[in-house]
Amino acid sequence: MQDVGALALLPVVIILVVAVLTRRTLFAMLCGTLVGAVLLGGWEFFDSWIGYFGTAMADETLQWLMLVVVLFGILITLFERSGAVREFAAWAERFVNSRRKSTILSFLLSIVLFVDDYLNVLTVGTSMKAVTDRYNVPRTELGTIMKMTAAPIAVIVPFSTWALFFAGLLEAQGVTANGSGFGAYLQAIPFIFFGWIAIAIAALVAFGWFPKLGALKKDIARADASGDVFPVGTTAEEREAEGGLPLHAEVGEFAASGDGGARAVASAHVETEAAPVATGSTATAVATRSPEYAKPRPWNFLVPIAVMIAVTILTEVDVLKGTVAALIVAIVMYTVQRRLKVKGVLEAAFDGVGSMLFVIVLTALAFMVQHMNIDLHLADWVIESTQPVMNGALLPAMVFLVCGVYAYATGSFWDLAAVITPIVIPLAFAMDVNPIIAGAAVFSGAALGSTTCLYGDGIILASRSTGIKPLNLMTAILPYAGIAAAASLVLYLIVGFAGV
Repeated sequence: MQDVGALALLPVVIILVVAVLTRRTLFAMLCGTLVGAVLLGGWEFFDSWIGYFGTAMADETLQWLMLVVVLFGILITLFERSGAVREFAAWAERFVNSRRKSTILSFLLSIVLFVDDYLNVLTVGTSMKAVTDRYNVPRTELGTIMKMTAAPIAVIVPFSTWALFFAGLLEAQGVTANGSGFGAYLQAIPFIFFGWIAIAIAALVAFGWFPKLGALKKDIARADASGDVFPVGTTAEEREAEGGLPLHAEVGEFAASGDGGARAVASAHVETEAAPVATGSTATAVATRSPEYAKPRPWNFLVPIAVMIAVTILTEVDVLKGTVAALIVAIVMYTVQRRLKVKGVLEAAFDGVGSMLFVIVLTALAFMVQHMNIDLHLADWVIESTQPVMNGALLPAMVFLVCGVYAYATGSFWDLAAVITPIVIPLAFAMDVNPIIAGAAVFSGAALGSTTCLYGDGIILASRSTGIKPLNLMTAILPYAGIAAAASLVLYLIVGFAGV
C-alpha cells in the first residue's frame, strides 16, 4: 500500500479528463488504471497492473455482477430474436399514444421497481426503449429519467436493498429508533434530500415541464428534427445492434428478425452533427419502429419480466436468481411456440454474451480502480483534508458534499457509506449534531454518486439497457443531477444551522 497524499486523486482525474477529451470510456479507464499502477508499483507498474486485474476478477461482487450482465445480455437477445420486445411495443402503443405518455410510463415503471436499482435500470431500459423510440424520445432522455429515479427511489423507499444496507450501518453505530436501525432509517428518509429532489426532477422531465438542459437539449432537438434517437457519434454497428437503422439508410420497409415483422422508416430533410449532408439531401430517421400486429401478444415479454421481478423479491432481492428464472421461462415459451429453434436459442445466447463484452471489460476496469483507490488511501486523504471543516452546523452539508464528490469520482457507493459512516456518526455525536441527519447526508451523497458516476455500475448497466455509451448518458444526466445536488446542499446547510 502507498500513501501518496493528493496524488491519490490522479487516476480519477485522468479517467474523467481522458473520457471527456476522447469520448472513449474504455480507453479512459485503461489510462486511469495504468496511472494507478505506476503510483502503486513504480517501475514494476506492469506487474502491479496485472496484480490488480487479478484482485478485481477475484472480487465476489464483480463475479456476481458479471453473471448478471451476461445472463441479462442473453435475455435481451432472446427478446429481440423472438420478436417479444416489438410485440410488447406494439401492444403498449394502444395505451401510450403520445410522447409524453411514453416518458411518463417510463418514470412510473422506475418508481414501481424501487426494490433494487440494478433491476430498475435493466428492466425499464429494455422494456421502454422500443416504445419511446416510436415518439422520437432520445435514448439519453429515457436514460436520464431512469437514472434520476433508480437510486433515489431506492434510498427513499425503506424496503429496498439500499435502505436495508444503510439501516444496518446506522444500527452498527448505535443509531436506533424504537430499538432498531431500521426505525432510525425511517426517521432519516425525510432528510435524504437528494433522493426527493432527483425524483421530483425526473417526474418534471417525464411530464415535459422541466427546461431542457445541456447535451440532452441537443439530443432532443436532433430527435425532433430527424427522428434519430441515438447520440451523436453512434456507429452504424451500434445502431444495428440496437435495432436501429444506419444513418443514411434508404427509405422503405425493413424486415424484422424473428417473426417477420417490419420496421417503418420515416424520411426527413435534416443536417445532423454526426454526419452533415448537403442541402436538400435526405437523412433517414433511425428510431426503431414496432411493426403493426393485428393481435400483439405482450405476454412473451411481460411473463419473463414478471417472473424476474417476483423471483428477485422472493429470494431476498437477488437479481441473479431472478434473471436465471426469467431466462428459463423465456427459453421454454419461445421454443414451445416455435418462435426460436434450439439452434436459434444457442445462437442468441452466444450473441448475447458478445453484446455484453464492452460492459464486462468496463466493469472489471472500474473494480480495478476501486481497489487501487483503497490502496492509495484516497478515502483517508479526502476525510483528513475535509475533516477540519466538518464541524457543527456545517457537518451535514460537508458530509453530503464530500460523499457526493467522492462517490462520483470513484464509483464507490455502498463501500463509501460503509467507510465513512463510522467516522461521521461519532463526529455528529461529539458535535451535538443529529446523527440521523448526518447519516441521511451520507446516503444522499451515495445516491448522487450512483446517479452520475461515469464508471459506476448503475450508469454502465443503464447505458447498456438503453443502447448508448456511458459517457453520453452521464453528460445528459449531469445538469439535472447537479441542480438536485445544489438544492440538497442548501437544504443541508439550512437544517444544520437550524439545529434540527
